[in-house]
Amino acid sequence: MSTDLIRYDLLAQEALRGVVRRVLQDVARTGVPGEHHFYISFNTEFPGVRISPRLREKYPEEMTIILQHQFWDLIVSDHGFEVGLSFSNIPEKLVIPYDAITGFFDPSVKFGLKFEPLSQNAEEKTERLVATRDQPRGAGSEPEEELPIRSTAEIAAEDDGKPPVPEEGAQIVSLDKFRKK
Repeated sequence: MSTDLIRYDLLAQEALRGVVRRVLQDVARTGVPGEHHFYISFNTEFPGVRISPRLREKYPEEMTIILQHQFWDLIVSDHGFEVGLSFSNIPEKLVIPYDAITGFFDPSVKFGLKFEPLSQNAEEKTERLVATRDQPRGAGSEPEEELPIRSTAEIAAEDDGKPPVPEEGAQIVSLDKFRKK
């Protein structure tokens, strides 16, 4: 099996974090619509997370916040968000990068996203970039072997119109999984 140098898993995670960003942008602009509310879990040790020492002591690894009725000063940027919340009647300001988020759930519509810890993936991505830096890339690079050019009709005739079967370990993801049924 070939190595995934594109890292589709990281690209998908990044795209889904964009969903969280978009939802928070809308909430910052217009408020929480209807019965929606959000549970957001995040890694408190992730670089860029800013929480009080009191909260860090209580939640040394992961914390879940709820954005529903009692939050203020939600500021959403391209890289993260900050929000005011009260914990045991003590107001706190939290700063959370999107990359620190480990989970997002809206129980009103039973929609949730779970993210893999990004610190490990970020290290892997860096290693991959370093390992492939000297390899030729782009349109000017020559393939190792010449592949035959085939038309779509030839490919469809070979496959009898059936979708391709992934290699062992591969997974085909359908957007139907995310559509409301």
